[in-house]
Amino acid sequence: MQKKSSPKPHGAPRLAPRQVRIIGGMWKRALLPVLDAEGLRPTPDRVRETVFNWINHQLGSDWDNASFLDLFAGSGALGFEAASRGAASVTMVDNHGPAARQLEANRDKLKAGNVTVLRTDALTLVRDLVARGQRFDVIFLDPPYQLGLLTQILPLCQALLKEDGMVYAETGEALPFEGEAPDWLAGWEAIREDKAGMVYYYLLKLQASAA
Repeated sequence: MQKKSSPKPHGAPRLAPRQVRIIGGMWKRALLPVLDAEGLRPTPDRVRETVFNWINHQLGSDWDNASFLDLFAGSGALGFEAASRGAASVTMVDNHGPAARQLEANRDKLKAGNVTVLRTDALTLVRDLVARGQRFDVIFLDPPYQLGLLTQILPLCQALLKEDGMVYAETGEALPFEGEAPDWLAGWEAIREDKAGMVYYYLLKLQASAA
């Protein structure tokens, strides 16, 4: 999960890597190294456990046919969790070279044939995927805070979701659903939401009129 969108959004990698633990599925308890780099913040175990329970319920436990897009993959905590639980495909996107290489190394360590890693800009890729008509069941959005990326990319995700698809969004402040929602939230509803510390997280679906 990136925090800055400069050419090197995670800063220079440091010598001692951190680790992220997969909490469910075929690689349960596996520890994967994560760059100890500024701004890279894996989604905590407790939050991931909650979120994947939400997703599992929505999928009806049908992971074998589910496709995932992780647009700000960072540590890969979300994408590898989905892959571990048997997702048909997981596409991880990160525009920072060292982070993308670490994702590739972890994919190879796990022999995760259902994972594809792309080093590219998320907004550019989304527009390309929309133009190609590609669709996903679940999209993970944990963009850098304070840069307004969620407001830019969430509207584009409407055209990337399969029927009954969903978006997981993680933010540093509550989404403004109360009252008159801003244009960039038009058509979305939060079917589940929670807060952990200073992090707000949501499972979003398109309203019936927008789908």
